[in-house]
Amino acid sequence: MKAFLTVIGKDKVGIIAAVSGLLAASGVNIEDISQTIMQGMFTMVMAVDLGGADKDFAALGAGLKKCGEDLGVEISLRHADIFNAMHKI
Repeated sequence: MKAFLTVIGKDKVGIIAAVSGLLAASGVNIEDISQTIMQGMFTMVMAVDLGGADKDFAALGAGLKKCGEDLGVEISLRHADIFNAMHKI
């Protein structure tokens, strides 16, 4: 299953390390990543493959939300199917 993960918040050291570490520990493969700093705000989008994940989508999303709270950023995980369905009208 493919998904997109977004991270937005005030820039600080360790955001990428924490998020990618959590994903790796959960068996999630990062297929693509884009990140930038916009006016002091950290923004990142990851395309991920959840096929090897050891947690279901809800549990992984909850873990990422907790990680975001610990870092002071907002992390969202969304199924790629949502974006695909939006363009099939």
